[in-house]
Amino acid sequence: MASGLLALLDDISALVKVSAASLDDVPAQVAKTTGKVSGIVIDDTAVTPKYVVGLDPSRELSIIFQIAKKSVINKIVFLSPAALLLGFFAPWAITPILMLGGAYLCFEGYEKVHSMFSKHPDAAHGEGQEPVVTTPEELEKTRVQGAVRTDLILSSEIVAITYASVADKPLMMQIAVMLAVAIFITVAVYGFVGLIVKADDIGVHMAKENHHPQVRKIGRGIVKLMPRFLVILGYVGTAAMLWVGAEIIAHGLPFTSHALDSLEHALANVPVLAWVAKVLLLGICGLILGAIIEKIVALIRKAF
Repeated sequence: MASGLLALLDDISALVKVSAASLDDVPAQVAKTTGKVSGIVIDDTAVTPKYVVGLDPSRELSIIFQIAKKSVINKIVFLSPAALLLGFFAPWAITPILMLGGAYLCFEGYEKVHSMFSKHPDAAHGEGQEPVVTTPEELEKTRVQGAVRTDLILSSEIVAITYASVADKPLMMQIAVMLAVAIFITVAVYGFVGLIVKADDIGVHMAKENHHPQVRKIGRGIVKLMPRFLVILGYVGTAAMLWVGAEIIAHGLPFTSHALDSLEHALANVPVLAWVAKVLLLGICGLILGAIIEKIVALIRKAF
C-alpha cells in the first residue's frame, strides 16, 4: 500500500512538473496570439470612442468601465468556455463560426463606408441609427448596449482565434492563455480608449495659465489635434473591419488561403510591400463582400 501511495505521489509530481513547464510557455503564446488578433484589437480600439461622443464628459470613464467590465465577463464567463467546449465536442464548427463573424465585420465595415459617402447618412442601416431617447440616462444605456453588442462580435473573433492558436496544446495551457489574452487585451484596449476620450480634458488642464508656456503650448496642441485624431481613428477602424473580416474568411477557404500565402511568398523579400499588398487586397475584397451581404440583408428585410 505504501508503494502504491508513493507511485501515486510520483504521478502527481510528474503531472505538476508538466503543467508548470506548459505554463512557462504562456507569456510567449499570449504574445504570439495577440499579434494574430492585432487587426481586431485596432478595430475595437477605433470603434469604441464614438459611443461616448455627445455624452456628459464626467460620465465618459464610467461608461468605458461598464463596457470593459461586460467585455471581460463575456470573454471569460461565456466565450472562452464555449470555445473550449466546441473545440472538444465539435472542432469542425470553429472555422465556420469565425467566417460568420468575419462576414459580419465586412458587412458592418461596408455600411460605415457607405454612410461616409452617402448623401443621406441617416439612411444607412448600421449602428448609426439609434432609437429615440428622452433622457441622458436612456442615451447612455443605449450607447453601452450598442458598444457591448459590437464588442461581443469582436471578442468572439478574438477568443476563437486564440483557441485556434492553442488547440494543440494541453488543456491547462489553453485555459491559461485564453484567460491571459482576455484580460490583457481588454485592459489594453479600454485603457487606451479611456486615454483617448480624456485626452482633450488633459490638454485643457495643461493649457491653463498656471503651467509653463511650453506645457500650455502642448496642451493647446492636444486639444486641436484630438478631433482630427478621432476622425482618422474612425477611418482606421473601418479599414480594419474590412481587412480583418476578409482575412478571417480567406483563411477559412483553402483556395483563398493558399492564394494569400502565395502572395506573401512572392513578396517575401520586401515584407512591408507584402503586408501592404495583402491588406489592400483584403480590404477591397472585404468591401465587395460587405456590399453583397448588404444587398442580401436588404432583400430579406423587404421580404419580412
